[in-house]
Amino acid sequence: MNIDWIAVDWGSTHLRAWACSREGTVLQRAESAKGMTQLQPEQFEPTLLELVEPWLMSRTTTVVACGMVGARQGWIEAPYRPVPCRPLPAQRPIEAPMTDSRMRVFIVPGLSQASPVDVMRGEETQLAGVLAGQPGYQGVVCLPGTHCKWVQMQDGQVTGFQTFMTGELYALLSEYSVLRHGLSGDDKMGEAWDNHAFVDASREAFSHAEQMPAALFGLRAQGLLNGLAPATARARLSGLLIGSELAAARSLWQGRNLTLVGNIGLPALYLEALHAQDIEVQALNSQRITLDGLREVFALVSADQPETAANES
Repeated sequence: MNIDWIAVDWGSTHLRAWACSREGTVLQRAESAKGMTQLQPEQFEPTLLELVEPWLMSRTTTVVACGMVGARQGWIEAPYRPVPCRPLPAQRPIEAPMTDSRMRVFIVPGLSQASPVDVMRGEETQLAGVLAGQPGYQGVVCLPGTHCKWVQMQDGQVTGFQTFMTGELYALLSEYSVLRHGLSGDDKMGEAWDNHAFVDASREAFSHAEQMPAALFGLRAQGLLNGLAPATARARLSGLLIGSELAAARSLWQGRNLTLVGNIGLPALYLEALHAQDIEVQALNSQRITLDGLREVFALVSADQPETAANES
């Protein structure tokens, strides 16, 4: 294999890496559960080596990483860049300290917003990936995750964004609140996801978001009095939270082009909820978008290192 560079998406809970050709073709992939929150700064290099060492050669390989690896608690802090700005910097990103000469690791900085105060890490790379495929994109990009981002884009720049803690709220409510008693059980034993319950709940919350706190406790009451199945309760909880988020973000996306990054897992639920409201949206593959963004950074780093590019050829 002719591995030219390594792409890395290093979040709070997971580490994903792809061995790539210069054009961005994925040659091999690997992942680990060793996310940022489990590591001290001195553990990042050996953790990455453990995952990608089979791909390394005698020459130095460029590694481009995005995500929480660049947080203050990560490997090395990559300071935020304030919006409005392009998703990626025009200059070479910060380089992580290394003891192994077979790698040079560059970490993509996140973005910040002064008012209302907000930050992102990792999503800026996906936004660059959106622009790589649609250079003239004007509109809103939704990036579902534990902390979902709604991003406004114009003239190749991020002009503003807002974060919703919907995924984390789901985790907290389902694991630590009184609702947990009605959410565990048969759905963890193979019972199918209740999509009808999810869609109904998302429509309910979208139309009456102010009633969402009361509707949440209704899940507990329905479990006690009506025998609401855990699988249905989980679907309704997800629908209530995502539906209320769509309603809260309405001023951001209404009347604008809307792009959703992702089409499986959690993003698929957002897509279902949007379609339930007859909202037109295009869905993009999140891995491909992330790699397209990281490839933009690799091109920048390579152009800034002509001697390395010459040695690699």
